This record gives sequence, structure tokens and C-alpha cells, in this order.
Amino acid sequence: MAKSADSQIYKARKFCEDKGARFTLLREKVYGLLLNQEGAVGAYELLDSLKLTESNAKPATIYRTLDFLLEFGLIHKIESTNAFVACHHFDCHHPVQFLICDICGEVKEIQSIGLKDTLNKQAESVGFKVLKQTIEAHGTCAACL
Repeated sequence: MAKSADSQIYKARKFCEDKGARFTLLREKVYGLLLNQEGAVGAYELLDSLKLTESNAKPATIYRTLDFLLEFGLIHKIESTNAFVACHHFDCHHPVQFLICDICGEVKEIQSIGLKDTLNKQAESVGFKVLKQTIEAHGTCAACL
């Protein structure tokens, strides 16, 4: 595992412990798999990778683990493709915007505070309160243009 992934896993373990949750070896392995991915990856792809070291892993195993990682903000779910990406700054609560390349599958996470503020103002004008915001924009990355 790359040094930056090791550092990120250490931070995730500490973050979970501070919240009173166990960052088990299985959770660490799945989070590590996501940290080492180049884009978003589906649950069954993760399961196939996990089976290389955990031969008895089942779909329920991966889904429970993903649920935990999502709950603690360690990963994000790309709803439009039903795939997952690691979050590198889980220790802060933040709105999420993704730029998703439809050719190579690369996913870039950006944070546009202006977009969040605009959305909140528009929602408030119609009597709506935004509790969570995730925006997915599909297109073509610079490498695929």
C-alpha cells in the first residue's frame, strides 16, 4: 500500500476511535482498496479484490463494510453509477460535488462553497432546508478530451 494510503488509513483509524467506533481489519482493507483506486468502483469489484485476501467474503460483508465507511464519511457513494470513492478529508463536514468522466471513469471531488450557498438560498426561497448536498456532474476529463 502506498505511503499516503497508509497515512490516510492511520487517520481513519484514529478518527473512528475518537468517535467510539472500531476500525476493524476488514474495514481497513476495504478503505485501502478504495484509496488505491483510480476512480469510483462498484461493490462487486471491491468484493472481487477483497476475496484475494479474504476468500470467505460475501456480498453482505462488503455492503456492511461500505455502510460503515459511508456512515463515518470515509467514503462517498456516486449515486449515478452506484460506485464508491475514498474521501481524503473525512474529518470535516463538507458539501460534495463530483466531476465524473464518462470515458475513463475518473472522479474528481471538488468543493464549491459558492454552489452550496446558492443552492441553500434557492431552497430557502421555496421553504426547503437542504440537509445534505451531493452534486454529480458528468462530462469528459482533460486526459480524454
